[in-house]
Amino acid sequence: MKKNMSVLFAIAILGTTLLSACSKSNNDTGVNAPTGAQSGTEPVTAAGQLPITEQKTTIRVMVPANPVVEEFATNEFTKYLEEKTNIHIEWDVVPSKSSAEKLNLVLSSGEDLPDVIMGFGVSNAQQMIYGSQGIFLPLNELIDKYGFETKKMFEQMPVVKDTITAPDGNIYALPHTNECFHCTLPRRMWVYQPWLDKLDLQMPATTDEFYEMLKAFKEKDPNGNGKADEIPLSGSPTGFYASIDSFLMNAFTYNPGGDRMYLENGKVVVPFNKPEWREGLAFLNKLYREKLLDPQSLTQDENQLKQLGENPDMAIMGVTAGMHMGVFSEFYGASNRWLEYKTVPPLKGPNGLQIAPFEAYHMVGGGSYLITKSSKHPEAAFRLADYLYNEEVTLRSVIGRPGTEWVKAEDGEMGINGKQAKWKQIASWGQVQNFNWGQTGPSLRTNDLRLGEVANPEKPLEIVMYEEAKNNYEPYKQKPEQVLPPLFFTNDEAIEIADLSKTINDYVNEMIARFVTGDADLDKDWDSYLDNLAKMKLDHYLSIYQGVYDSKYKK
Repeated sequence: MKKNMSVLFAIAILGTTLLSACSKSNNDTGVNAPTGAQSGTEPVTAAGQLPITEQKTTIRVMVPANPVVEEFATNEFTKYLEEKTNIHIEWDVVPSKSSAEKLNLVLSSGEDLPDVIMGFGVSNAQQMIYGSQGIFLPLNELIDKYGFETKKMFEQMPVVKDTITAPDGNIYALPHTNECFHCTLPRRMWVYQPWLDKLDLQMPATTDEFYEMLKAFKEKDPNGNGKADEIPLSGSPTGFYASIDSFLMNAFTYNPGGDRMYLENGKVVVPFNKPEWREGLAFLNKLYREKLLDPQSLTQDENQLKQLGENPDMAIMGVTAGMHMGVFSEFYGASNRWLEYKTVPPLKGPNGLQIAPFEAYHMVGGGSYLITKSSKHPEAAFRLADYLYNEEVTLRSVIGRPGTEWVKAEDGEMGINGKQAKWKQIASWGQVQNFNWGQTGPSLRTNDLRLGEVANPEKPLEIVMYEEAKNNYEPYKQKPEQVLPPLFFTNDEAIEIADLSKTINDYVNEMIARFVTGDADLDKDWDSYLDNLAKMKLDHYLSIYQGVYDSKYKK
């Protein structure tokens, strides 16, 4: 459900709606029936045909350990793949805690390379560096010749091909594609609906109405215990989209999060050096001065935020930001309070701005599958990855076995999206198991599959997430042309921007806290703040992004 989440967290949140499809007649993969090898001249069968190789072929795959997969070698999905493809995988499983170090060591030495590197999320910079050195094979010709499922994915979602293509025109890595609708609109604010009902308040539509609502929460005892113990607004700098600027700043200026970069008429810009950013800080400072904003919002971690949301005696927190309710409460917990928080639509600011930031490239998890120069069977290695994009195979990889973890939906069963459903989950999901790969490696999870799960009112999480995003945020979705796409940097560029990014963004976050609390004065210290950003080479930092963006998109 959001960018750079751990495998375990992604499974816990996204697992209930991942995907499904039905078995195909005569061939449970939906591709053509096996025909055998091609007249002795090709190392693999034709695109889309099974088995992939006539003779059993072994490929060595390096993969990080997955906390919900017992063992890749004995996994039932691995056995299924070998049976269907005639490809045996020799696994090199790396401890997850040291996976980045292991990857860097293998790549930098160029020795003991596996056939395939899978599940590491190899960065664009690493793809450029080691692709140009020949350590990663370009996949373009393999896609042209053997890309049966890959080509279908590119046709259905052109953004995928565009995102994974390096400036030199090569594709060095295949992605895992997860078209999670609600994940593209993650910057949300949640309000405790029973307090609105108790005080006969409407959902706020503007920053002024939001301010008045917080005042009412502070002064009118909405939890009814006769004590002034209500916390009108809280948050967390480490919570999942729970920082105090994540949602509210978008009433003043576009605040996309992350490094806060976006495009303005084709120019790479940031919001935090603009007058509108200052105006937003002044609003947050006002909330802080009037004790409407919890001081802990600037320092507490996500666990402390959740403790506020799950206060055992009664509700004490009125509003907080977060991608979903699990950021500040317990899904299906004893209090069931998570269902009582409702989303606040994007607020209209004093200048009329009303934006829901749009993460247009969220669906593409890059660097998932790379074939190295050491591969003795690159065609077979590619065909295996291509096969993983098949609808049925993706379902088996991520959910499990047909008839055990899922079944085909019956006629009349409705999906999360209100349409005829495609599949139905029949077993709990997310526990340690040995029948799927737990989202490791390539897969293709379209909205049709994710939202085609039979809606289960007893497990309404995904229904709520879909409806809140569809009704309250999609109407205010930011224009896609303002979203900065993922970029490919050279090694030198990657090193320089990493240093600049840390320096600049650490300073911006520090000054958000100081301006909000009044430790720095917006009237007296704003110009000094801008001067410091200039000294930190903000313009140069943006120029690097601009040059790389222009080299690919303004040819």
